[in-house]
Amino acid sequence: MNDTVTSWCESTTQQQHRSSRTSIPPYVPTTIILLPATKPTMCSDLTTTSLASGHEVTHLEGEELARQEKDWEGYTEGLVRLTPGRWLFPTTFIQYADKYYHFKLHEKDVLLVTYPKCGTTWLQEVVWTMRNNPNLDNPMAKAPVNARVSFIEMDTLLKSKKLPEIKPDHPLMKGFQMMCPGSDPADGVFLQMAECAPDPRTIKTHLSLSLLPQNLLDTSKVVYMARNPKDIIVSFFHHSRIFKNHNYTGTFDDFVQYFLDDDFIYGPYWLHLKEAWKQRNHPNLHFMFFEDLKNNNMEELNKLNNFLNTKLTEEQLKNISHYTSFSEMKARGNLLGDGANMFFNLDITNKDGGFFRKGEVGSWKGKYTTEQEHKIDQWIKKNLGDLDINFKYSK
Repeated sequence: MNDTVTSWCESTTQQQHRSSRTSIPPYVPTTIILLPATKPTMCSDLTTTSLASGHEVTHLEGEELARQEKDWEGYTEGLVRLTPGRWLFPTTFIQYADKYYHFKLHEKDVLLVTYPKCGTTWLQEVVWTMRNNPNLDNPMAKAPVNARVSFIEMDTLLKSKKLPEIKPDHPLMKGFQMMCPGSDPADGVFLQMAECAPDPRTIKTHLSLSLLPQNLLDTSKVVYMARNPKDIIVSFFHHSRIFKNHNYTGTFDDFVQYFLDDDFIYGPYWLHLKEAWKQRNHPNLHFMFFEDLKNNNMEELNKLNNFLNTKLTEEQLKNISHYTSFSEMKARGNLLGDGANMFFNLDITNKDGGFFRKGEVGSWKGKYTTEQEHKIDQWIKKNLGDLDINFKYSK
């Protein structure tokens, strides 16, 4: 455990004693980690048909499950689909779903809600820095980004035979026990870290609004960031190949079809986006686009500054703009945490790039066949054509 992390442990432990509640663990890598075995699933769990959110649960089986497990070798524990919505998750989601839905929110919470590969890690660093490191002098900025911004449903993604096990003497587990004394890792390490984090909490999730607490927008603030579908597909394809918990081994053509069929993890992007778009005028929801943050960075930071009420000066925002630029974030080796390589397919990252790959608008160009691009255009027209959104597909 490095000095920064150790000092964080000590300072937050002292705060813990003062405030009578726990604090953020010192080490939380952005990468996927296999924690000690979750509590065994009871028979009642297997027959669960309804969640607190009102969604019905169906276990994938037969040819549908076989196809998923063939192309996505990281999904070794089965999959479930939720309706309405066709949300798709590893079976472990059932263990945590109601806990996410009943998560106790605080007035000062800011939830960062995105569909996967919409610039989430970038948004985490931007918002946390604005709220906690406006002068770029906070020593906690050296800690991994998910140690500072909890990824609330990460426990759902962890159970896979393709991932190595994290032992009790690992810094993550030591930090968890220090910051959440007496807590059981089987109840969700990342979920409990979000619960234990000190105010003001910034929390990350890829869950749709319908799977989050009903009182979310009446209690806390939400920043929702969307991205054009063509770049999402290309970025998600790379992501799914490099992470062992997904371990996608199918073709790019099949991957595109999975997206168009709303048939991969987290489910339909169009519905995820529509749920947030419907709430875009709510005073506690700030709707933004990856492309705007990339192309008009200072303008978007000013909008965030007003929404978050961080009251930063123009100079502070300019410094944050530089500090959170793609090149600067990629150059900082601490963002993903120590020992991250063991969770990547290194043969692919060495060939095609790692977690921080391009971070560009328009990286999809040249990746699709004419037929694939036509299918995507038709999908956009069918599913998002009724929204007043003009996605930006180039710089």
